[in-house]
Amino acid sequence: MISLNILDYSPIDEGETAAMALKQTTELAQLAERLGFKRFWVAEHHQVSSVAGSTPEMLMMHLAASTETIRIGSGGVMLPHYSAYKVAENFRMLEALYPGRIDLGIGRSRSYRVVNEALNESKAKRLPYEQQLTDLGKYFADDTDNEHRFQSLQAMPIIETAPELWLLGTGLGSARLAAEKGMGYAFAHFAKPSQQTVEVVDVYRREFQPSQFVQVPNVIIAVFAVVAETAEKAEELAKAFDLWLLFIESDSEPPYYPSVETAKKRDFSDSEQEKVERNRQRMLIGTAEQVKVQIEDLAERFDTNEITIIPNISGADNRMDELRLLANAFNLPGK
Repeated sequence: MISLNILDYSPIDEGETAAMALKQTTELAQLAERLGFKRFWVAEHHQVSSVAGSTPEMLMMHLAASTETIRIGSGGVMLPHYSAYKVAENFRMLEALYPGRIDLGIGRSRSYRVVNEALNESKAKRLPYEQQLTDLGKYFADDTDNEHRFQSLQAMPIIETAPELWLLGTGLGSARLAAEKGMGYAFAHFAKPSQQTVEVVDVYRREFQPSQFVQVPNVIIAVFAVVAETAEKAEELAKAFDLWLLFIESDSEPPYYPSVETAKKRDFSDSEQEKVERNRQRMLIGTAEQVKVQIEDLAERFDTNEITIIPNISGADNRMDELRLLANAFNLPGK
């Protein structure tokens, strides 16, 4: 049986505000819980004016308080910007308040140069990513025996459980790191889809070393999905998504997610159409039954039973409909 997860960016729909987008994310998480989705993760994006998701830890605290059973996580925290010690304490606090429900998804993707400078301006030096991952393991394990530059330091509060640790990535480097550190691996198929990506996940499984937190290799595949009641409506939503991706990849991003009506009025140039066709490889589009077949194919190719859906489509009602349609197609154990 395939478990479905959600990764939400908190898109700010055309004519709406960031505050409204965050309220809609809360409602989407509550719906995902009722429908039987396994996890609900939120993202970290800076200087992207069309999405409201900038601080996943803060939003996670609110979402965990607004739900009861669904796992709440980050997709992800961009660790190079932060102290591993502070990240460990943030997520220990979340886990202490909501035990058995917290996921820490970690990434290292860089943002705009000005964002990188602002987030790191007080740092005298930058630690290697590999060292930061080692530090996280030390803090979550309460390891004060092994040699470390902060050997006696512990992350507070001291609790009996730990968040699930997931490394986000798109290539061999992240796969090998996740294997070496004994973490789950969340593969961002929506970022770099290709036939060779199956080999990346295979490397993770072959090289996996059990840790205190993860004993066997765990894989999640994340993908953009555009789902509607009809293939025609799905295509309309996909065109709005096409336009949003074009905006994100250019310097002309407006402070909102374009509507279907705006997308219908927009013609694409030849160069833009080439980008659209390339980006279409990053998403699944169609009715719930059509997308179910594509999800099952992904799960089979990557030998996993967990798929994360990114329902980054125009309109809160459309996003909620997508979850309902997928839950029905997969017979999720919700209500």
